[in-house]
Amino acid sequence: MVQNIRYTHHPEDIDNYTTEKYKSEFLIKKLFIPGKCSLVYTYYDRMIVGGIVPLEKVVVLGTMDIQKTPSFHFRRESGIINIGGAGTVSLDGNNYCLDNCDALYIGKGVKHVSFKSDDANSPAKFYLNSALAHAVFPSKLIRAKEANPVYLGAQSQANKRVLCQYIVPNIVDTCQLMMGITTCDPGNVWNTMPCHTHELRMEVYLYFNFPGDESVCHIMGRPGSTRNIWVHPGEAVISPPWSVHTAAGTTNYSFIWGMAGSDSDMDAVLTNTLI
Repeated sequence: MVQNIRYTHHPEDIDNYTTEKYKSEFLIKKLFIPGKCSLVYTYYDRMIVGGIVPLEKVVVLGTMDIQKTPSFHFRRESGIINIGGAGTVSLDGNNYCLDNCDALYIGKGVKHVSFKSDDANSPAKFYLNSALAHAVFPSKLIRAKEANPVYLGAQSQANKRVLCQYIVPNIVDTCQLMMGITTCDPGNVWNTMPCHTHELRMEVYLYFNFPGDESVCHIMGRPGSTRNIWVHPGEAVISPPWSVHTAAGTTNYSFIWGMAGSDSDMDAVLTNTLI
């Protein structure tokens, strides 16, 4: 298992960061390593971000050293979304088959979690977000067709997209974790624009579903002092609570959004005030 830790930042400090420093603090690269489980622990809302790519062998989810618990979900809940080929997630011996863009909620207290691909030549790519949990809710499989679609944007503003809610209160009970997938329509490149901040919760964006020779420019930072990070398929960006989170691509794309914290606030940012 590959482990990494990312710390928190004062928003005034990052104004002095170089592009490389910005990337080293907020960009998560090499998340999907064939045959391995890669986990990143961020101090923002204690979120864990992970990528699991099983090949011929089953990959078992272990605990990170920083957790200091007997099992990964001892005090945690998780959401899994498969962005690869078909695969199976086993929870304490109960098997859940996930096709591409299916999701699985894992409740607090599950002891043994393992991952398997149906075909090693077209492996599953399981993306994980995990947050602290104070109560036990049942694990649940959410098929792509069961997600709740919300249609946003307009072709005239190049931000026409569909936001599919997977792990949200109306579909599955959780302590604080929420996840979903947003996909830009062909010919549209902007997401989350007009943008916003939410001081009471962090967010992680995983970008995927676009060619490897294209890129997405993720914009973050305080509204009056934004920075950009160029992102490639399968890379994620940690967005602090004080940061905007929006992007424009060289083509249309999809991204998984995952959040932890309070869901009671959102401050809109006027587009003509961004700097």
